[in-house]
Order: sequence, then C-alpha cells, then structure tokens
Amino acid sequence: MADPEYHAQDITPDTRNETPDQRHDRNWMELLQELRVLQTGVQILAGFLLTLPFQPRFAELDDFQVNLYLLNVMVAALTTALILLPVSVHRHLFRQHVKVVLVNAADVITKLALTGVGLLTVCTATLVFDVVAGRTAALTASGIIALVLLILLALVPYLLRKRARRENGDVHNNRLDDQ
Repeated sequence: MADPEYHAQDITPDTRNETPDQRHDRNWMELLQELRVLQTGVQILAGFLLTLPFQPRFAELDDFQVNLYLLNVMVAALTTALILLPVSVHRHLFRQHVKVVLVNAADVITKLALTGVGLLTVCTATLVFDVVAGRTAALTASGIIALVLLILLALVPYLLRKRARRENGDVHNNRLDDQ
C-alpha cells in the first residue's frame, strides 16, 4: 500500500484512494445535498412569511413589526438567492475544468447561506414572539435564539475542527473543509 498522501486542503491522510477529481466531485455532491436541506428550510419559512399580509390581524401590526416582517422577507429572498447561486455558478463554469474553483466558491456561499438561515430564524421568531407575547418577550427570545444558533452553527463546528486537528496531528495547519 502506498504512503498516504496529504492534499492541499486535507488535514488527514488520503485514505479514500480517490483522485483529486473524484474528491472534488464528491465534495460538490455533498455541498449540493447540504444546499437542498437549506433550501427546504428557507422555503418553509418564506412560505409562512408570504402568507402573513393576507391574514386579518396583519393590519394590526405596529411599525416595528411591519419593518421586522419586511426584513424577514428580504432576508428570506436573499438567502434563497445564495442557495441558488452555486447552481448558477456551476452552469457558467460547466465543462471548464475548474471544479476546485466551483467547490471552494460553493463552500463559501453555503456558509453565507447558513448565516442567512440563522438570521432568518432569529428574525422570524422575534416577529412571532412580538405579536404573541410582547416586545420584551420577543427581544429576550431573539437574544436566546441568536446565542443558541451562534453556539450550534459557529462554536460547535469550530471546536470540532480544533479537536480533529489535535487528534490528527495537523502539523501543516491545513483546512478541514475538504474531506
């Protein structure tokens, strides 16, 4: 068996016995699957938001609530655009032999889309709490939700990355993203 080879963005030896092209194809497919999951969540939240103006109680919202609603719609639309962006980029780069560029760009775009989903989640919960339980409850809930999402979406992955580097003896300080 050949010695494991380190790839530019790996922190672990290549134990999959795949070529760089196969690895990029696999990474692309994994990113697409992640985007499908994100898209479903954003579509559900956006669908919920788009029905609100047609509810009788919508006319009772104060200026803060209406502005928060409009912010939610904007964030949902922009997050949807981010989720669709890798597909558009793929269409433009198709058969250009730049899969590594595509995968790296989609990785960054997916992280931005995750940020959008987090913001959309906090803002939507804030709106619901504000309408149902009042402003103080809304601000308290949004702070708690934002903190929990920050821990789950940023701190936990950071700690897992740090642990993986430590356990794998990452002497090259390479990125974990490409596994």
